[in-house]
Amino acid sequence: MKYFHWIFLFSIPLLLISCGKGKAETTETAKTAHGIPLERKQRFSGNYNREFNDLQDAHLASAILNGISPMASRNDTLELKDKLVRLPDELELYKMHDITHSIPFLVPSATQLFIDIAQNFRDSLYSKDLPLYRIYLTSILRTNDDLSKLTRRNINASENSTHRYGTTFDISWKRFDQVIPDSIHQVPPERLKLVLAQVLFDLKKQDRCYVKHERQQACFHITVR
Repeated sequence: MKYFHWIFLFSIPLLLISCGKGKAETTETAKTAHGIPLERKQRFSGNYNREFNDLQDAHLASAILNGISPMASRNDTLELKDKLVRLPDELELYKMHDITHSIPFLVPSATQLFIDIAQNFRDSLYSKDLPLYRIYLTSILRTNDDLSKLTRRNINASENSTHRYGTTFDISWKRFDQVIPDSIHQVPPERLKLVLAQVLFDLKKQDRCYVKHERQQACFHITVR
């Protein structure tokens, strides 16, 4: 009996080590499955208001930290040419819609974020064998003059907008531009919104941006981190 008692006690640590090793290998395998980090494989839940509900305070704090000092007017753009990047006109990944109170400039990190969003959205459509679409950019950098004019016509515009810092842009979730117009093979805006949301969800998980789902303005309000 004593002999079996010692065998039993000796077997427990081996069993625990064996189980622990198996668990570790499973976790490591899950983390590197197909060469893609686990966090990139998480799926967007479909709840826009819950997943994209970063508060204005978070957007503003990041804008102040990473952005420029707000400009009084568009004439100040030349003075900040070393700190701002003009969005490339030749980039066929996006369209601008009704950009009357914005100018197409962002700080370098926000420019790269925007290009990554546009490219990842296009790649996602391609991987799903869907017709290709461009995203619509609806708001970018605003000067104090731009904001003053906007607040007179839009009561929802904030005087302390993060758009003043060159870190923030809005992408429509309601309107998309089909690359090759085709009245037969079209994707409903709701489906395109879901694809775009997954792209933003991935980037949020990488701590690259804050995102707010704006219902009244029908856009994703995005600030680089």
